[in-house]
Amino acid sequence: MRSRVTEIFGIRYPVIQAGMVWVSGWRLAAAVSDAGGLGLIGAGSMKPELLREHIRRARTATASPFGINIPLLRRDAEDLIRVVLEENIRIVFTSAGHPGKYLPMLKDGGCTVAHVVPSVKHARKVESVGCDAVVAEGFEAGGHNGFEETTTLSLIPQVADAVAIPVIAAGGIADGRQMAAAFALGAEGVQIGTRFAATEESSGHPLFKQHIVDAQEGGTVLTMKKIAPVRLLRTPFALRAVDAEARGAGEEELRELLGQKREMRGMFEGDNDEGEFEAGQSSALVREIRPAADVLRALLEECAAATDSLTGLSDVFRPR
Repeated sequence: MRSRVTEIFGIRYPVIQAGMVWVSGWRLAAAVSDAGGLGLIGAGSMKPELLREHIRRARTATASPFGINIPLLRRDAEDLIRVVLEENIRIVFTSAGHPGKYLPMLKDGGCTVAHVVPSVKHARKVESVGCDAVVAEGFEAGGHNGFEETTTLSLIPQVADAVAIPVIAAGGIADGRQMAAAFALGAEGVQIGTRFAATEESSGHPLFKQHIVDAQEGGTVLTMKKIAPVRLLRTPFALRAVDAEARGAGEEELRELLGQKREMRGMFEGDNDEGEFEAGQSSALVREIRPAADVLRALLEECAAATDSLTGLSDVFRPR
């Protein structure tokens, strides 16, 4: 499965495990990379020295390339980047902010940089400032989403038409059929979060993983739209946020309701009543907690089966 995505990151398969807060530490990133994909350590929930520790542990666990995801809206984003460069990491995925401010620093350090976007407009900006790839994420995705609410099915072909750099599809992808569809839409790789959050190596709380497995269609909600849209599993806190929005709560009230550390309380500590459980609509496709390598293998097998099933359809649909 060769593509520009496998070439620029030096990986066997064009599958990237998303860098998720409180979920994707060194164990998960190393397991995915060791299996041939690209594992990302999620620095969004780490202080600089903790990130350094995770990098060093990942390096002892795998000889394969792995990367770091850094949300650029963090006040200490530059400190996290310095750790990445000091530790000779050369793959960085950025999100939640404009990459232009830090891109010279990363490129001077020899990094290959991809940035996560929710729209065509942002994808063009990412290309214009010199990023090597763009992750186009539809609003089916778990966690924070764009205000545009564009679905992956609509977003990927538009971004693929708009930019020349490699496009990585994200948002709602949890099996190989969806991988095949993403490639058909013009992507050269996929980034997968929720499916890898429910793996044995994920640092998410067991209750969070089980919630993902138990989720059915409609098991997530998009809330906090007035301040920062976020997709959550239907837990008591998520439903309180939905109710607050429905009765017209303003930004100040929503920020007070959101409070602090709800992501940690939910995904890492397993607080079912007061925590956030960030997960995508693809939760309904996750049926068991498995090792990350098994998940990657299944994704590849399903993708191959899906593409094989389409053999001959080009003749069926060719205009006569």
